[in-house]
Amino acid sequence: MKLDVSKINPPVFLTSSLLIIGLLLFTIFTPDIASGFFSNIQAGIIANGSWFYVLTVAVILGFVIYLSMSRFGSIKLGPDHISPDYKLSTWLSMLFAAGMGIGLMFFGVAEPIMHYLSPPTAEQGSLASVKEAMKITFFHWGLHAWAIYAIVALILAYFCYRHKLPLTLRSALHPIIGDRIYGWPGHIVDTFAVVSTVFGVATSLGLGASQVNAGLNYLFSIEVSQSNQVLIMVAIAAFASISVATGLDKGIKILSEINMGLAIVLLLLIFVLGPTVFLLQAYVQNIGAYLSDIVSNTFNLFAYEKKSWIGGWTIFYWGWWLAWAPFVGLFIARISKGRTIREFVIGVMLVPTAFTLLWMTIFGNSAISLVVDQGVTELTTMIGQNSAVGLFVFLENFPWATALTGLSILMIVIFFVTSCDSGAMVIDMLCSNGRNDTPLWQRLFWAIGVGVVAAVLSLAGGLDALQTMTIASALPFSIVLLMACFGLIKALQIESAKRESLQINVVPSNYYDKAEDWREKLDNIVSTPDKKNADFFINKTVKKAFAKLKEQFETNNISAEVSVTETGLAFKVFHGDEHDFIYGVHKKKLAQPDFTLEDSDSYYRAEVHLLEGGQDYDIMGWSEIAVINDVIEQYQKHMHFLHLLRE
Repeated sequence: MKLDVSKINPPVFLTSSLLIIGLLLFTIFTPDIASGFFSNIQAGIIANGSWFYVLTVAVILGFVIYLSMSRFGSIKLGPDHISPDYKLSTWLSMLFAAGMGIGLMFFGVAEPIMHYLSPPTAEQGSLASVKEAMKITFFHWGLHAWAIYAIVALILAYFCYRHKLPLTLRSALHPIIGDRIYGWPGHIVDTFAVVSTVFGVATSLGLGASQVNAGLNYLFSIEVSQSNQVLIMVAIAAFASISVATGLDKGIKILSEINMGLAIVLLLLIFVLGPTVFLLQAYVQNIGAYLSDIVSNTFNLFAYEKKSWIGGWTIFYWGWWLAWAPFVGLFIARISKGRTIREFVIGVMLVPTAFTLLWMTIFGNSAISLVVDQGVTELTTMIGQNSAVGLFVFLENFPWATALTGLSILMIVIFFVTSCDSGAMVIDMLCSNGRNDTPLWQRLFWAIGVGVVAAVLSLAGGLDALQTMTIASALPFSIVLLMACFGLIKALQIESAKRESLQINVVPSNYYDKAEDWREKLDNIVSTPDKKNADFFINKTVKKAFAKLKEQFETNNISAEVSVTETGLAFKVFHGDEHDFIYGVHKKKLAQPDFTLEDSDSYYRAEVHLLEGGQDYDIMGWSEIAVINDVIEQYQKHMHFLHLLRE
């Protein structure tokens, strides 16, 4: 069969493939050198650049919240008439499965226990250490992580669906470098995203295989070994290949919905079988503690305490979320077409965060309760030796432990399959100029490739080195991301101005009565009158229009007046104790546009001002009847405003 390569972007595909092979060989044949090299880079970043990671994540969180609450929130990620591609439940399931599902299975029990055993500020084993353990866990898995995913996805979705740019990472830089994104700068950005995604998914696949192996050992006494973990990776990669071959609307969508349902079932079972009332109380209190300290924790670098704890935890997490952001962000963008910015931010940040924090409460608080209240010290011992087994040791203390463990293993496998197949889909899009109609062999190439990379690194002992490299790559990406945020706000400001201009009825419909009058209309639009013309228009046309309006209002027993202002005329209608109506026409001086051939360096507009200020539209050259109709239209809006106040 002849391969169709017409949809590949060769510079990205070939460069990424060669870099992946080169880094793979580097870690296989010189594992000690590779580990030391990447570890030194990470140590240098933590020692000298942790402040930048913390500040970057804080800026991203604030920026995303601002976008959701601003006037930009109503802008759609796509044409105004379009509807979302996926229903809300499906959309949430897919973004959750790709974004954080597997992490909850791995760390839901282990991380709270580890913070309880080694809190950064509280006394070990104290009540304060319990509270601090949950507060830190919430901080690492809450709004900050989803804000990072949200901003990358939002930038990509906006420029792709609103501006028709490719759905790849390069499009985020379009407001800054323009069409150069189609050249080597764009190729470099997409290549970086491909390499980062491949090793990010591969290292997670390798780490997850150890957890699946631990679960199978508990259920079926299958030996915990490297060879068995490689077989697990191969099986997951095979399932992922089948899923990615069926496409986003079948394989990934169906698996995500299934796993979301299983996650809810497991969550409810632990909730019912565990200390139910205490968990409800803890969830409410944990959220309160998290929100009350979110600002101080966001900017806390332990600069005065000189603690190394932050480098192993918070900075590690921020680097990991940033490193995963190109993959998860692009996937979320792919499934979010048709949603408004406000709906998108609420969906991507608040809903998954609420579920994530509920999960951490039910599993984390239940685990700590077992240790503190029931003396299950085996849980802390096993997590200290191998955090991958934490979930299964935890489940041993519940009724139907075998069934719960089997359900957990199934969920872990499906989570990894969805991560692997969505990762393959994203990588394929990055290598194909954002297209999703690529040949089957391309999608299979990357699905199988991720599995091969994970298996080889697991056997060669290079997973830790590549994990360190992936996290270190977050530093250059965070710089690119901040530039992209600046580009997004510039684009949104332009779009907002455009939307506002479309809402203005610049010329009443009865201004031009004859077909030939289109020439007069065009002449008025492109004209650049001087001060003398503006004064003549205001003192003749506008003044006559105001006089007729005053006469008509007084005929209806409504008091009105026309007054001269410093820059024009004002027409006022009095409404007693209610808000008066004011319509003013003021001349405004502006710089002459470049396209004109006028000798003067300035021109004048006759701008409309209402009670709340200038309306930023020009009526220069309008006929008397057009001015009258515009005043009446604005007065009608004012009357509707008064009507709303009376209700």
